[in-house]
Amino acid sequence: MTSRTRNGLILAALLVLAGGALLIHQVRSERQLEKFQQTFPIMGTLAGFTFYAEPEQSAAAAEAARAAFDRVTELANLYNPESELARLNRSAANSPFACSDELWLMLSEARQAYEFSGGAFDITAKPLMDLWGFYRRRGDALPTAAETAAARARVGLEKVIFDDEKQTVKFTVPGMAFDLGGIAKGYAVDAACDAAVDCGVLRGIVDLGGNLRLMPLPPPGKLFYRVGIRDPRDRHAVLPEVIELRNAALSTSGDYERFVTIGGKRYGHIMDPVAGHPTQQENSVTVIAPSAMLADWLSTTLFLRPELADRAEREFPGVQVVIAE
Repeated sequence: MTSRTRNGLILAALLVLAGGALLIHQVRSERQLEKFQQTFPIMGTLAGFTFYAEPEQSAAAAEAARAAFDRVTELANLYNPESELARLNRSAANSPFACSDELWLMLSEARQAYEFSGGAFDITAKPLMDLWGFYRRRGDALPTAAETAAARARVGLEKVIFDDEKQTVKFTVPGMAFDLGGIAKGYAVDAACDAAVDCGVLRGIVDLGGNLRLMPLPPPGKLFYRVGIRDPRDRHAVLPEVIELRNAALSTSGDYERFVTIGGKRYGHIMDPVAGHPTQQENSVTVIAPSAMLADWLSTTLFLRPELADRAEREFPGVQVVIAE
């Protein structure tokens, strides 16, 4: 880790300690809380809940949180032709597409991410993802310069017309498409966590493929949740530093989880839409933030543009960045 990273870890822990007086609940009532765990596949990855509550509360919270995941999946699933996102991608080049409130919220966040990142985080990068074979195998040859140029002509959020009053989207170039992979998972985690809290569960973790939301109160008898970061050079190991947090979200981006192999060489799934090709780095970026959606897109952005880390910490309250090299 860099010295900046170590300082960030220390600061993250201090911020949690200083973030208001810890509510000390009666030890007896804490010990009566039971641990509930559930895992299941969704959104192309593995989701999990860990709740500390009375059994009836945990069961209700798990049902509500799972329903939140299902709702976001139905909304943003590229592989379901009837999802709202798929319908938008099919029709927005022909006429303005009216978005639901939830989809519009994610698109608004994506616009903020695009502006902050200088175009590095771009939900219109799907033509490049298609070209490189992340959605269907392309064979054993790299994209040609002509293929890359043709795909890049259909990429760029500045080519999309957003009507904030009507909540509509219009593509100005045929063949454009949105991919909400860098935002939808974080949004789903936030929605699931909020649903669990609404059921009265205040202690636990919601996890979606490494996008974590740590609930307002820590596990019984503890001050924090202890979170390890995977070593980007060894996917079976974690880094020695452990982050202690509560009431926060965390997301890590790296190229070790999802990749394609072309010509015997591995290419990570995080696309640089400005360059027109995937990044190839042996590091990871972890972002701690107040919401999982913010942590999700910021971790992707800072993996692509690590030089924006200091700015992210200045501009977004509660954000801490950990770069593992």
